[in-house]
Amino acid sequence: MALTPSTMLPLEHPLPGFALESSDGELVSSNGLPPRPLLVLFLCAHCPFVKHIEAELSRIDRDYSDRITILAIASNSLITHPQDGPQQLAEQRRRCGWSFPYLLDPEQNAAQAFKAACTPDLFLFDADQRLVYRGQLDDSRPGNSQPPDGADLRSALDSLLAGRPLEREQKPAIGCNIKWHPGLEPAWA
Repeated sequence: MALTPSTMLPLEHPLPGFALESSDGELVSSNGLPPRPLLVLFLCAHCPFVKHIEAELSRIDRDYSDRITILAIASNSLITHPQDGPQQLAEQRRRCGWSFPYLLDPEQNAAQAFKAACTPDLFLFDADQRLVYRGQLDDSRPGNSQPPDGADLRSALDSLLAGRPLEREQKPAIGCNIKWHPGLEPAWA
């Protein structure tokens, strides 16, 4: 595990285009999303940082999914990490009770377009598909004895949904690096 911060894609960046198949076999395209806020989560099944926040992601799904669209994207290389394959993702989604789709990024094009660097890596877009938040869920980490409460992301979601300006000072997410296909690591990795 390589401790990796997110790249902090510039705020107001437009939503990168994608068309990815979910772990359930459904095609999800950025062009077909409803005109409402969008939360994109780069996750995987094996990462201890993701496992640490699974329950809080379930609570966020329950608390916000009626007002925003949530998508998870799994971009880890299945060449090096077959434990992040479609069956494991579907099992994780079922076990956590997530209602949002878990999209597969086998060519890692979405991860590159978002400049995703770690799992978890979070991106919140407004209804106009402009980036308004990227960074950490909260200050909790595996082993720091602080329980996940989603404070940073919840604050951003609440501000966005209330039409208030979001905090411009945002802390990067920290997690395991995205597992790139051997020899195809992007420059920021």
